[in-house]
Amino acid sequence: MYDIPQLTPQQLQDKLSASSDILLLDVREPEEAAFCRLPNSILIPMNELSMRQNELPDGKEIVVYCHHGIRSQYCALYLADAGFEQTANLKGGIDAWAREIDPAMPRY
Repeated sequence: MYDIPQLTPQQLQDKLSASSDILLLDVREPEEAAFCRLPNSILIPMNELSMRQNELPDGKEIVVYCHHGIRSQYCALYLADAGFEQTANLKGGIDAWAREIDPAMPRY
């Protein structure tokens, strides 16, 4: 089993401010992503990840997020098992991001 780092929204914001070399992976459904999403994120719904993991670059830090951080945790574990070594989960998901970092972001 892998120990997937859990980033708080503030930790993620700090990382994004310091580096543009982080891939944000949104594993929610397209309908959810249409409502709100983090800038510059890539949408690959959870049920498509195994078929589309080849779209993700090797050697880049990947932060996975969903609505509350549960689906993304499973996806981060899957990616780690598939050989993606720099994978983290956004703790609390985009809902926590909206509450703590961007209160103007729509919540659902």
